[in-house]
Amino acid sequence: MSPALPAAYAVPFTELALANVVREYPNAPAHLYAGPEELVAPRTLHPAFYGGYDWHSTVHMHWLLVRLLRRFSATGDLPATVTTRVHEVLNSHLTPENLAFEAAYLRKRPHFERPYGWAWLVALAAECRALATPEGDRWADALAPAVETVGELLTGWLPKATYPIRHGIHPNSAFGLGMVLDAGERAGLSRPVLDAVAERLRTWFAEDHDAPAHWEPSGQDFLSPALTEADAMRRVLPVAEFRTWLAGFLPGLTDSPLLTPPVVSDHSDPQIGHLLGLTMSRAAALRTIADALGEGPAHTALTASAEAHLAVGLPSVSSGDFSTDHWLATFAALALDTPPGH
Repeated sequence: MSPALPAAYAVPFTELALANVVREYPNAPAHLYAGPEELVAPRTLHPAFYGGYDWHSTVHMHWLLVRLLRRFSATGDLPATVTTRVHEVLNSHLTPENLAFEAAYLRKRPHFERPYGWAWLVALAAECRALATPEGDRWADALAPAVETVGELLTGWLPKATYPIRHGIHPNSAFGLGMVLDAGERAGLSRPVLDAVAERLRTWFAEDHDAPAHWEPSGQDFLSPALTEADAMRRVLPVAEFRTWLAGFLPGLTDSPLLTPPVVSDHSDPQIGHLLGLTMSRAAALRTIADALGEGPAHTALTASAEAHLAVGLPSVSSGDFSTDHWLATFAALALDTPPGH
């Protein structure tokens, strides 16, 4: 399955993202209040990333806006009127002043959004740089202090991160660090930081075997612990070593329950609705793992499973329900397109 975000999604995904990044409420700030003086509006805490329900979601909705610009503004699939609105929002949010404030917030709170939100911020910076326009470079330059801050936070955290977090929601270690590896170089992270990320993934996971795939999914997963780990190891092992490792980690992969799309019984339930994201993140991981395995029965089975997962999740990307509309389109883009930063 060759990655290519279909042009049919250009306008609806852009409209979703535009609506979300400027929607201040409802809001779940994930802010630890030190005192009553901090009882302020989300826009005061996060002048760039105040919308979209929570910080990480609005960061990756900004990433989606830039990705869609890069993919479709020159092809005519994104009308000039829509492109203009995207530029207006990004020019308003991705300013040096706003992003210096966001960087200071991260430095003051080194556990905030670790590592999921960090990874999406790095991906956003990489996408801005990949846009290869004066505006994209200006946005990337404005993001540079925040990216540098993420590099400092990673440098401080990784040596003491003795154990990975494996469950299938935001703190998952493999997903966030895998995304950092995809986007970090283009975003401006230093080679020592990226090498430390890769080494920590190998330290955590190289000896893993016989993953309990039959335990998945949990009731609010939007990531597959097993497939996310495998996809991270794909990034840090040579192809031959990865194939050997995968055979021990997920023996019998072609018959695994991981290849069966989850049942999503209530799309409007914020936790059960996470399973819609699982359909997308599984599809993305299955596609990249299949590519690493090369042609053969496993490639065929994983690719078919990716398509089946997409068939379950894609119809719900724009449901009109804010509980999924504020984030799901970004995971659809992950499943349908190249990784962040590429």
